[in-house]
Amino acid sequence: MAKPKQPQDSDKLDRIVAEARRNREQREAGYREQALKMYPWICGRCSREFTRENLRELTVHHRDHNHDNNPPDGSNWELLCVYCHDNEHARYLDQPQGNSGDGGRQKQGASHNPFAGLKDMLKDRE
Repeated sequence: MAKPKQPQDSDKLDRIVAEARRNREQREAGYREQALKMYPWICGRCSREFTRENLRELTVHHRDHNHDNNPPDGSNWELLCVYCHDNEHARYLDQPQGNSGDGGRQKQGASHNPFAGLKDMLKDRE
């Protein structure tokens, strides 16, 4: 029989989650502020320009998708609007995971052939 969670366990978990969120927000605030000082406030994909009023819609994208790789020269960052940033991550998730040397662009052919035995079936009908 499972032991019910104690209030202390729940409090401890809440503290751990809150601390992890604070750490993430501090890390993001650090590289975001650096990137906004370094680069013009323009989306690197669609060229949309940003002002202080809509700057919250401009995100820092990590080119290698590693959020812990934050070199001080900003070489792993590019500023993207939220729409282009979502599109970039969707493309990254959609690409095949294998390394075929073509940057993940090679398409695999279908392995199932629905007409595999059609010729023989047609012969049997005649």
